[in-house]
Amino acid sequence: MDDVRVIWAGEREAHVILPAEHCVAAYRTIRNAAIEDIDEVTPGSNTVQIRVRDDADHASVTSRLKSVASHLSAPAATTRTIDIPACYAPDLAPDIEPIARAVGLSPDAAADLHASAAYTVRLLGFSPGFAYLEGLPHALHTPRLDTPRPRVRAGSIGIAGSRTGIYPQSTPGGWRLIGATPLRLFEPSRDPPALLAPGDRVRFRRIDRAEFDRLAREHA
Repeated sequence: MDDVRVIWAGEREAHVILPAEHCVAAYRTIRNAAIEDIDEVTPGSNTVQIRVRDDADHASVTSRLKSVASHLSAPAATTRTIDIPACYAPDLAPDIEPIARAVGLSPDAAADLHASAAYTVRLLGFSPGFAYLEGLPHALHTPRLDTPRPRVRAGSIGIAGSRTGIYPQSTPGGWRLIGATPLRLFEPSRDPPALLAPGDRVRFRRIDRAEFDRLAREHA
């Protein structure tokens, strides 16, 4: 493909800009190419961010990136579908009732709607292993909280705008919480550490609180 640009944003950071539908394929291709002087490759929604070594030759890295990207002919096919058990119990979903009420649904119907959709991991960011998922039904599109919570429990499933996501760690957060999974989304000792990767397909499987507690014990 020809419409690829490489823009440098400092001595150690470059952005490969290309059509959004090619970003996952570009991320995987650049990562697997093991280009000299590149330390880190991170996917975005329509860019791939590159971190290079202090003494990297910008012209050489730019040339290699364009060469690698030029061989992309079509978006990569999704290679995995990940099943995520999700519990929408009220104590795990403090925002599901007002979200449902705003669109004329019951909390149970809103949970069913969220779990019925097929999602795609667009990018990882915010915190290690945090996956931004596309495919949220339009009726559930909801803005972030005006004031972020000081602490969101690990595994919480949230909504922000047109995306849904899962908090891998306990962190502050402004997404509206509609459920939780007992799975560990990020484990530093695991290879790879993140459960989800760009391009993965995700399906949420509704579970009750008893199964959530059982699985949480298994994954503790």
